[in-house]
Amino acid sequence: MFQSKAYSGNREEDEATVLTQLDSLIRDETDAIANLANAAALLAHYLHDVSWVGFYRVDPVSRGELVLGPFHGLPACVRIPLGKGVCGTAAARRATINVPDVHAFPGHIACDAASASEVVIPLVSGGQLVGVLDVDSPLPARFTAADVAWLERFVAVLSRRL
Repeated sequence: MFQSKAYSGNREEDEATVLTQLDSLIRDETDAIANLANAAALLAHYLHDVSWVGFYRVDPVSRGELVLGPFHGLPACVRIPLGKGVCGTAAARRATINVPDVHAFPGHIACDAASASEVVIPLVSGGQLVGVLDVDSPLPARFTAADVAWLERFVAVLSRRL
């Protein structure tokens, strides 16, 4: 059973705690959707100043687009072609993209008009792209290099169970 914890306010300690929580949530579960759902809930609980936290999965049928997966936030775009928008571009490149101003990103897909910044990190498991983690914020330049590095570690832990 998961128990919510008051975080200490020390970034390094809290980030380590969240990674430990994630590992304990997904360690014995083999269902990818369940693991993505718990990961989205955990991030939404931990992160501040974010409006949307969730996953887009590679569509197993078309393989040419991402389809909405578990998330926390307002309803979102359901399908995103690979190579389009921030999510599709990060997926196609298999590279993290941190966008301090989404309005300046060519081809940005506006699922939420209040979104000002976004970070997207590919999920790769067994050498295969399985989706992306997408985190949006209403604040410009919300995500620092330290935030991105920690979210990449979060995704690395999660990817082992997808």
